[in-house]
Amino acid sequence: MSICQMEDMLHSSIGYMLVWPIRYKIAVDAAEGLSYLHHDCVPSIVHIDVKSKNILLDGEFGAWVADFGVAKVVDMVGEGQQSMSVIAGSFGYFAPEYAYTLRVNEKSDIYSFGVIILELVTGRLPVDPEFGEMDLVRWVCTTLDQRGVDHVLDTNLDSYFKEKISKVLNIGLLCTRPLPINRPSMRRVVKML
Repeated sequence: MSICQMEDMLHSSIGYMLVWPIRYKIAVDAAEGLSYLHHDCVPSIVHIDVKSKNILLDGEFGAWVADFGVAKVVDMVGEGQQSMSVIAGSFGYFAPEYAYTLRVNEKSDIYSFGVIILELVTGRLPVDPEFGEMDLVRWVCTTLDQRGVDHVLDTNLDSYFKEKISKVLNIGLLCTRPLPINRPSMRRVVKML
């Protein structure tokens, strides 16, 4: 297998090939990449366009964060926010605060990463006509409340891994909390994974 986008693998007719251990590896690898950008680069980098299309998979399903076309160097002293004069990012991955402030920081990337986790767990796109006015985050939260975890998990995943998948689902929900201050850092996400 050559390099491909996570989106192409997960949301195609061969998505069933991405069994839970592979999906979990993708989540960990991508989290480590984002953690490196946020915590180990000097100066720190906010990716701004974290999405499944920008997670590349190699021949062994190792995941790599790619496409830094709109990434910003961030001064992490103080607020560490960058104001954008144009809309950057992809619908379905935007953090809620971006819609009204056009401000991004590392917490915006964390929200987008949470959406990627939800994609890996549910096998669904971040925006789907089936959701109506909702995006994946709202669909998962609503479905969990109304119908339970079995109705959000990808049916292609082996139920043997249900407990582990549910734990990762909860990490995705932490990352997609509405208030940025309540989202964990990427360093913390890596530890939780």
